[in-house]
Amino acid sequence: MPGSTEIELGAIFRALADEHRRRVMAELAADKDDGERTCNSFNLPISKQTQTHHFRKLRDAGLICEIDYGNRKGIRLRRSEINERFPGLLDALAADADSR
Repeated sequence: MPGSTEIELGAIFRALADEHRRRVMAELAADKDDGERTCNSFNLPISKQTQTHHFRKLRDAGLICEIDYGNRKGIRLRRSEINERFPGLLDALAADADSR
């Protein structure tokens, strides 16, 4: 996971190019409480293995952090880091969630 100053716009765009990852990010951005979620809480119509791949892409782009509990992982949006580096990005994603 890159540090906040190492988050690159190209990596974010590549991560958000997939509709499932955009959906996850839109849900996270719309939730102002920034609570920790599990991978299964997103109700994605894809296999567990594919979910793992998508969450890894989001983590590698610096958009989320994962908390490993051994038998499950928690997902948390890196809101402050993203807002600092790319102001307005999360608002645009949240607006996308509202339009669905």
